[in-house]
Amino acid sequence: MGVPTSAHFIYIPFVLLIGIVIGFILGGRAARDAHASQAEREKAKAERRAARDAAKDKTTSA
Repeated sequence: MGVPTSAHFIYIPFVLLIGIVIGFILGGRAARDAHASQAEREKAKAERRAARDAAKDKTTSA
């Protein structure tokens, strides 16, 4: 076992940097997908609530 070559001082930080960039990209994509699905669930919930309220108003008016 000898002293690491100078390639290690270039290769290791480069690999770490590539990992950080890939993680940032994938993490951003996952966050956007999570936000979109949350908004979709809230929209569906609001639609169900509006339909339930409309049905309730209809039965109380009759």
